[in-house]
Amino acid sequence: MREDQAEAPSFQVVPVTRDAASALAQWPKTGWKGHYNWFKDSRGADSSVIQTGDTMQIVIWDNQENSLLAGQGTKLTQMPPTTVSSSGKIFMPYVGHVPVRGLTTDAARDRLQKRLEQIASSAQVQLAVTEGRNNSVDVVGGVATPGRIPLESRNTGILSVIAQTGGIKDGLRNPLVRLQRGGQTYDILARDLLADASYNVRIRGGDHLNIVEDERSFNVLGAAGTQQLIYFEKERMSVMEALSAMGGLEANRANPKGVLILREYKAEHLKPGMAGPDMQQVVFTLDLTSADGLFAARQFDIQPNDTLLVTESPVNAARTILGLMGNVVGFGSTLNNVSN
Repeated sequence: MREDQAEAPSFQVVPVTRDAASALAQWPKTGWKGHYNWFKDSRGADSSVIQTGDTMQIVIWDNQENSLLAGQGTKLTQMPPTTVSSSGKIFMPYVGHVPVRGLTTDAARDRLQKRLEQIASSAQVQLAVTEGRNNSVDVVGGVATPGRIPLESRNTGILSVIAQTGGIKDGLRNPLVRLQRGGQTYDILARDLLADASYNVRIRGGDHLNIVEDERSFNVLGAAGTQQLIYFEKERMSVMEALSAMGGLEANRANPKGVLILREYKAEHLKPGMAGPDMQQVVFTLDLTSADGLFAARQFDIQPNDTLLVTESPVNAARTILGLMGNVVGFGSTLNNVSN
């Protein structure tokens, strides 16, 4: 049985106009979450901070006679290397456990110095820190030389780390910078990262960095200049930009009144009325022969996994769509019902 002969249609037809564009922009996103998640950062201190797993070499100088700290005939005591514990502390004889995690080397030395004043007022502390794994970042792939990069300071930016690994690998299509931190994943297109200095966020110890290709794509079929899978060139692409990316319409076949976007929603996306689709399968229609349609094409975004179909015959919500006549549900009728 043909679709037009069915008692109820299996897909919804939605004309895309300037009036409808703002409401359609609020519909659930498909194929991805609708935007990349990134953040802006502020400047930190110039010195790197002590982290769990760092090793501290402590030397104590004391010129007092019969010092508790210095050995017989010497004015210094070199303590065995000590590792910052999971609680962020180190142990010192006569002093006990001292919190040092999150401090710079100078701040940690001053803290140890004050603790020692209780037993040796003239003692001086010399401190050196060797960074452990938690004060480095792992660059997994997508660069010339992946590996573990130690952080020089709390102001080491992500671009500096990428540069130290030889830069983004040649040949990556539309590279996407992916940062994993504290169980969260952040993404940004490399071109956007390079274009805005505020996106050059500080890298923290324990971060994982990976450069991958942006895999989002849409299909192009019908009387178009090309029929293929097209990858997104930027974070968001309008229908007009998608038409440009596919090489435009085929002059001898394409009908600018028959530009269709086929999209499939999940069941939980259904929100009858203006808030969302009435059916899971939706056909959006555009008429590029009018100014209204052209402006709507600039405002309406393509979503990953959409199919952009250019027909050879006029199409609108009341006439032939994919060769099927009859009872369809249009966005315009939904607006009328709501307004009435």
